[in-house]
Amino acid sequence: MKRRDFLKVTGIGAAGAATLAAPAIAQSMPELKWRLTASWPKSLDTLWGGVELMAKLVGEATDNKFQIQAFAGGEIVPGLQVLDAVQNGTVEMGHTASYYYFGKDPTFAFGTAVPFGPNQRLNQAWYMLGGGRELLNQFYKSYNVTSFLAGNTGCQMGGWFRKEINTVEDLKGLKMRIGGFAGRVMAKLGVVPQQLAGGDIYPALEKGTIDAAEWVGPYDDEKLGFNKVAPHYYYPGWWEGGPMLLGLVNLDKWNSLPKYYQSALEQAGQAANSWMMAKYDQGNPPALKKLLAGGTKLHSFSPPIMQACLKATKELYAETSASNPNFKKVLDSMNAFTTNGYQWFQVAELGYDSFMARNPQG
Repeated sequence: MKRRDFLKVTGIGAAGAATLAAPAIAQSMPELKWRLTASWPKSLDTLWGGVELMAKLVGEATDNKFQIQAFAGGEIVPGLQVLDAVQNGTVEMGHTASYYYFGKDPTFAFGTAVPFGPNQRLNQAWYMLGGGRELLNQFYKSYNVTSFLAGNTGCQMGGWFRKEINTVEDLKGLKMRIGGFAGRVMAKLGVVPQQLAGGDIYPALEKGTIDAAEWVGPYDDEKLGFNKVAPHYYYPGWWEGGPMLLGLVNLDKWNSLPKYYQSALEQAGQAANSWMMAKYDQGNPPALKKLLAGGTKLHSFSPPIMQACLKATKELYAETSASNPNFKKVLDSMNAFTTNGYQWFQVAELGYDSFMARNPQG
C-alpha cells in the first residue's frame, strides 16, 4: 500500500504525522521557571561561574522547558541565608557551602568540609559512593531540603594575616574570618572566629574589624584583594582539605519534579563540579606566582601549630559526638571511608605526586 493511501486509511494526516515525529519525552515536559540564590558574589568567576554553568546546562538539556534564574548573594537574601530561603520556599533551590549553617547543627559541616577531613577526591567519593549523600540527605530532610553535588574547590589555603603567626600563643585574641565548624576549633586555641560572606571580608580586613581571613585560594583571594591589606599568606587550610559545594533544593519542589528534570539537574551539577575543579587547577598556580611577585609573604603553619589544631579538632569531635547522634553517625562514616582511601593513596598516588613535585617537567 502506498504511504499516501495508508495515511488516509488510518486517518493520520500531516498534523498527526508531525505529532508522532516529536519525541514523546518532549511532549511530556512541563514548563518550569525556578529561582536559585547563591552564596557567592558575581565577581568570583569560579564559584559564580559554576552556578551559571549549571543553570545553562539544565536549560539546554530540557529545550529550555526547565529554566533556572540564578541570583548572587545579596540579590534575594544575604549569602549566608541560602538554606533558610530554600527551606521556607522563598526560592526553589540554592548553591552554597553547607558548613555555613553549622550554628543550626554542626552536622551541616559535613556537606562541605570538616577540619582534617578528606581531600577533594576522597570527600566527593564518600559523598557519591560511600554513603555520604544518603546520610546527609536523611539529615537535610528535617530542614525540608535535599542535596546534590555541584562543586569543589580543592584543598584551600590557610588564610591572610596582618602579622606572622609563629606559635600557638600568637593565635590568642586573633579575630579571624573562618567559615564553618573550624571556627570552633580555632576558638579552643584562643582565636575569635567571625563568619562573613565572601563579599564582606575585604572591608572587614581593611578596616581592622578582623585581623585575619581565609577564603579559598590564590585565584579567588587575589580577585578579592586580600593581599592589599594583609601581607602574610599561610598554608595549608587544614579545615578544608577538599570542600564540596552543594545544590540544595526545597524538598517539596524536588519531589514534584519529573524524573527527567531531576536527572538533568543532577547531571548539570556534576558538570559544574568537574568544571570548577579544573578551573581552580588552571587558575591557582599563576595567581600564586602573581601574588608572590607583588610582595605577598608565603608561610606554612608550623608543626606545633598543626599538631595543636589537630588535638583541638579531635577534642571537639569527641565532645560533639557525645551529644549529637547525627554528627557521630556521619563522622564515623566519613572517617572509615577516608582511612581506607588514604591507605590506597600512600601506595601509588602520594609516591608519584611527591616524585613529580621534586622533578618538574619542561
